[in-house]
Amino acid sequence: MARGKVTSMAVFGVVVLAVALNLVIPLVPKGGSQHAPRTEHAAQRFKGRIVQCTSGRPGLADTLVRHMVKSLDRRSSRVSIALYDRTSRTSCTYRADVHYDSASTVKPIVLGALLLARGTDLSGKERSLAREMIVNSDNDATYALWDLLGEERIQDFLDEAGLEDTNLNAAGFMGLTQITAREQVKLLQLLTGADGSVLGSAERAYILRLMREVEDDQRWGTPAGAPSDAVVQVKNGWLQRSEKGVRNSWDRGDWKVHSMSAITGRSYDYGLVVMTENNRVPEGASPEVGHGYGMETIERVARAVHRDLYPAEAAEVHQASRPVVSGAR
Repeated sequence: MARGKVTSMAVFGVVVLAVALNLVIPLVPKGGSQHAPRTEHAAQRFKGRIVQCTSGRPGLADTLVRHMVKSLDRRSSRVSIALYDRTSRTSCTYRADVHYDSASTVKPIVLGALLLARGTDLSGKERSLAREMIVNSDNDATYALWDLLGEERIQDFLDEAGLEDTNLNAAGFMGLTQITAREQVKLLQLLTGADGSVLGSAERAYILRLMREVEDDQRWGTPAGAPSDAVVQVKNGWLQRSEKGVRNSWDRGDWKVHSMSAITGRSYDYGLVVMTENNRVPEGASPEVGHGYGMETIERVARAVHRDLYPAEAAEVHQASRPVVSGAR
């Protein structure tokens, strides 16, 4: 047997053993020419799935994996994570292909569809509805734009953006659109990147500006712990699928709470999506308990990520004012 093949099999055996033992595995950097950028990989099994990161910054992949796992330890929420950082060539995923009810995190998609169809030459009414939809997370404004566009044009945007695993609800409920963390982070990359093949620079800047202006009591979640000198674009969503009674073991008072942010400005160029469900409301407790539990879970992950990516610049823990819980947003 060739020496290279023996070495590969030995490395594979070590990786399998380490995953089975729930260890963080710093994997062998990718090969290539001596001048090619080196990429480190790390992975750890957590609750039956793999938290994995790659990075061009030495030691960062391993650190992110360990701290993500630590931030989720003893949390009952089901969680999905997707992260990219263009500056350090870093990406991380955990359960990133699992589908969730979107709640209001579908709203940047609706705005993307509007701008793909119209460009920035919007009527005053359309601009007002777009602002209410993103900045105030108003559901009536969202449905007004949804009906104006029609599902065919919204699907056109999904197709153009390559969001092939995002599925509109057959009954037309915007908050029940099925999304994944991987594709929501892909959307952030589209909005903050240089590729204008889907939306031009003016259209992308329009969406990001509204996400920067999201009202203060909705700026919780992934912005927590972000560098104090960064520009933060955020959109959150929350939905209690069944408010009372036991429909099934999965869906009794189960809050879905999600947050997505693009962090830009100065030398920052990264995005984070954290999606949660199974944020249960104990019998007889206020609905805010489950909602708040999901928010706290997201912020634990976010603070770890921001601190690991930019330890010198990461802000002190910022506790945003908590919104009054009223249905789905």
